[in-house]
Amino acid sequence: MRISQRALAVAPFYAMEFGKHAATLESQGHHVVKLSIGEPDFGAPPAVLNALREAMDGRPMPYTAALGLPELRQAIARFYRNEHGVDVDPARVVVTAGASAALVLATAALVDPGDEVIISDPSYPCNRQIVESFGAQVTLVPATAATRFQLDAASVKSSWTDRTRGVMIATPSNPTGTSVPAGELAAICELARERDAWRMVDEIYLNLSDHDEHGRPPRSVLSFDPDAIVINSFSKYFGMTGWRLGWCVVPEILVPAMERLAQNYFLCASAPAQHAALACFTAESLAVCEARRVELAERRALVLEGLARIGLPVPVPPDGAFYVYFDVGQSGLTSWQFCERALHEAHVSLTPGRDFGTHTADTHVRLSYAASTEELREGLTRLGRFVAALS
Repeated sequence: MRISQRALAVAPFYAMEFGKHAATLESQGHHVVKLSIGEPDFGAPPAVLNALREAMDGRPMPYTAALGLPELRQAIARFYRNEHGVDVDPARVVVTAGASAALVLATAALVDPGDEVIISDPSYPCNRQIVESFGAQVTLVPATAATRFQLDAASVKSSWTDRTRGVMIATPSNPTGTSVPAGELAAICELARERDAWRMVDEIYLNLSDHDEHGRPPRSVLSFDPDAIVINSFSKYFGMTGWRLGWCVVPEILVPAMERLAQNYFLCASAPAQHAALACFTAESLAVCEARRVELAERRALVLEGLARIGLPVPVPPDGAFYVYFDVGQSGLTSWQFCERALHEAHVSLTPGRDFGTHTADTHVRLSYAASTEELREGLTRLGRFVAALS
């Protein structure tokens, strides 16, 4: 059997690979502190779990419309108005089988072979793989601590070519947990808009970001670029990773294409998950999620203090998501070696920078602080002993 060149070209998602190795060690009786996967330990809010139980009472559960349950699309639109002060027409909301499906559908709708798409390095690896699977070329733009490991308008402008058709941005970012300042993001979007290029902004971690001094959440890109394509998910803020439910907000002109693609690629997102997700937007569930956001900020402070004590520098402290991107250059090991040895010698699972591009591939490591406080303390203790033994 001949495997397609597309499949052969796809690199492994190393965070998942290290997770597999961690599972093997656990099956051998070892306690592994898993700080490699971006999976909150708290799960879905209680009201959502109750809603799922009610939905699974034996009633028929047919396909929903390809774009999602109308009432869920309306709830998502209200969420933007209530949380971010942005009016979104529910007709522009597309409910998907996780944010990954949203990325696939939006990319399929926008990308042709030979196009170029600008993405920062470091960045979420699946974005690159999806773009390249549809025949486009990714222009990876090295981002440094000076720009918070994010694209800025100057780097986008200098990387632009006649074949550039779009820009993909994640703010806050996986792997760094850092955000693009609102003014800089607006400048990037304006630059792309002037060139008739699309802007795809991953806001999966937006509602896990720090609030300002007035207690307000960060702005959605839709507040200054209503034609941006926004990717979001129930996985992170709502803690529903395994439910595989996400959404995107797209310009009106893109909705028919998204619907046709969704019909053919996925039919629809999980009907039980959609029915249960309606309970995400109750006052009760939102209060639970906000309390968890505050708790994650406390975990971040714990991790930053612990890494500083160990002597593992964090060039840019995160302001959202649940990741810390730290520098292992002074350890005498590459990031891959550091992660392999930390897993097998200290039983701490991390993710090497190789997952996220080439610019910081050998020097930086991602730590996810989505694990419990107890596990984070134990992981930091083990990392401290591991690093001390290297000297």
